[in-house]
Amino acid sequence: MTTLGDLLDSLTVEGKLYETLEDGSVRCLACGHRCVIKPGRRGVCQVRFNRDGKLMVPWGYVAGLQADPIEKKPFYHFMPGSDALTFGMLGCDMHCPFCQNWLTSQALRDPAADIAGRFIRRTTPEEIVQAALRAGASTIASSYNEPLITLEWAVDIFRLAKQHGLKTVFVSNGHATPEALEFLKPWLDGYKIDLKTMDPREYHKLGGNLNRVLDTIRAAHEMGFWVEVVTLIIPGYNDSVEMLMDAARFIASVSPDIPWHVTAFHPDYKMTEPPPTSVETLIRAAEIGQEAGLHFVYAGNLPGHVGEYEHTFCPHCGAPLIKRWGYIIEAYHITAEGTCPRCGKPVPGVWPDDPAKVRLGGPGRPRLVW
Repeated sequence: MTTLGDLLDSLTVEGKLYETLEDGSVRCLACGHRCVIKPGRRGVCQVRFNRDGKLMVPWGYVAGLQADPIEKKPFYHFMPGSDALTFGMLGCDMHCPFCQNWLTSQALRDPAADIAGRFIRRTTPEEIVQAALRAGASTIASSYNEPLITLEWAVDIFRLAKQHGLKTVFVSNGHATPEALEFLKPWLDGYKIDLKTMDPREYHKLGGNLNRVLDTIRAAHEMGFWVEVVTLIIPGYNDSVEMLMDAARFIASVSPDIPWHVTAFHPDYKMTEPPPTSVETLIRAAEIGQEAGLHFVYAGNLPGHVGEYEHTFCPHCGAPLIKRWGYIIEAYHITAEGTCPRCGKPVPGVWPDDPAKVRLGGPGRPRLVW
């Protein structure tokens, strides 16, 4: 009987981000763990492994593929109103108990996630790019699992996507390495990074390192990626005023123009005790972000309940720029030059060239493309 591990091992190629060591081991450079992997063994993520002194990495399949509103990623300052053809594979380098994509992220780590093998579909970069073009997407996104551990596959897709005028984004935990960011630099436009907590001990429990994530946010911004940061607000876990202020102040120290999304938690996977995030808690978190000096703070996952925190306003003159309801754009006023129509100041983001073509009142939900 073919196991999920056997199937995934057959869908691999030799990786590009690794070092060969003297004893046949390899050092993987894709994520912050920098795993040293002996022959026949696997990295923390379980999907990158050493075969006879070569690092083998995922390639040639997807476990999820659909056209999502770009706002679902969430990106609010990146091609608003358009769709992102989004693909995902299996695996992650962390093990968050509140993961909302755990079926794909925890494959080979949690037996309950082995059902994800049913989602696997063999494909090629050419087929994915053609699917994006047929769907009318502006962007191709790597998401659903952790894209850092499958970044060779993503880069092969992104390289082709660029030839067709498409933009590219990562939806990631940000537990990266400088080598991974340099590898992505020619091919990646936008980087959404999760900032899960400001407590280094809690990050360790999740299987990550807080400083590596903070370094990634800083480096990605300095390298010219369009960066947006997301914090899932979990009652009793990361919703104290002190922790939220620490997160907001750090982001503002990198750039006050980085959008910060504070999003609502719902019980999922192994974290079922905390209640769903209340509207009041979400608005308080957004207010803390503004107090810390951030120009663009958004409260997500509760459409129609968070008032001004769904919308974009000019930080200079206060003019309304984008009105949203959930993943739907209701009004768009940014100029073709990416400026405020009232005061003329630039609005940070990656904006469409023709405001008249921004989709208003779209479906606001994912679309299957296969």
